[in-house]
Parts: sequence; structure tokens; C-alpha cells
Amino acid sequence: MGGDVPKQFMPIGGVPVLMRTLQRFREYSETLKIILVLPHEQQDYWRTLRQEHHFDVPYQLADGGATRFHSVQNGLQLIPDDEQGVVGVHDGVRPFVGVDVIARCYEAARTHGAVIPVMPVVETLRHVEKGNVYRADYRLVQTPQTFSIQLLKEANRQPYRESFTDDASVVEAYGHAVTMVEGNRENIKLTTPFDMLVAECLSNR
Repeated sequence: MGGDVPKQFMPIGGVPVLMRTLQRFREYSETLKIILVLPHEQQDYWRTLRQEHHFDVPYQLADGGATRFHSVQNGLQLIPDDEQGVVGVHDGVRPFVGVDVIARCYEAARTHGAVIPVMPVVETLRHVEKGNVYRADYRLVQTPQTFSIQLLKEANRQPYRESFTDDASVVEAYGHAVTMVEGNRENIKLTTPFDMLVAECLSNR
């Protein structure tokens, strides 16, 4: 994002991004157990923000790791090894995920074991060397990526590979197929200053 403040703490409509994200999951379920994974050096700043905004959504805190894979490993350690059910992994900088999308992912994961929300590609795609490609063959992947707890724990015991770009790639490398369900167009990942402008518009809807 190019600034001094990590993007998950930047305000949208006066509310830090991460708080909006956690609140969206609380809207889905008042009893959902939330594990927040943050780099250790950012946790004091986060606690200060919580106090300033009187933010009281409950969660457990885990330290972030060197990669997404290792961060998820750290979060999973807070779930008992014999726990049954479903766990979702969500990007903290996707504050506009639809509550209906969260519900869809969790429900489908209870049946299929591994689920990701996706959206169709609306732009024309071009391969750098081969030219245009058929966009109907592709989907944009979002989060929460949702799994059987036992499946994701087992998959994350694999040695790390650079090809592990998201949780679905970890589970697929473990040998389990991933099911796709419909996401929502507003569920953007805030990455650039332009994304923050879009986010301000979305927050005013």
C-alpha cells in the first residue's frame, strides 16, 4: 500500500479494515470461534486500536509466520487436535465478503470437505506469450477458503512448498479435491490505494 500503517489497520469510513472483517464473521454467527493471526510486532498496535474503537468481538490471537502457510499452521495450533467440524481461512483485508458467501462456504465444506468461493472472470485474459485465453475456463479465487478441520490440519503437516499460494493449493497437494461455490463481487482484497477508494464507496452503500 506504500504507507507506514499496515493495510489491515487502515481506516474505511473511520473503522480499521480488520475490524470490519471480523465483524462480518460475527454477523454470520455469534458463536463462531475466531482465531486472529497477526505478526507479533503488530499486536500492540492492534490492541491500541481495539481500545480506541471499543472493539469487543472475541477472538484468540496467534502469531503470524514467515508465509501464509506458516501463519495458518500457527492458527491451527489453537484448535484441539481432536476437534471436529469446519474451519475457514479468510484474508483480513477482505472486509466486504458477503455473509451469505460465508454461510455458503461453511455449509458446503460440511459436505465436500474443501470449498473455495470464486467469481467468473469478466475481463479478457491474455497469456504473455500465447495471446488471448478462453476466460470461461478460469475463475477468480476468494476467501474464506473453508475445510474440514481434520483435513486442513493433516494437509498443513506437509513440508512447505513455494507452490502453496493459498490453502486450497495445500489441500490439493495433499490429494483432496476442492469444490467451488459462488463468491461475491464486492469481496475484493485491498492491495493498492485504488482499492481503498473502492472500499470507501462500498462502505457507504
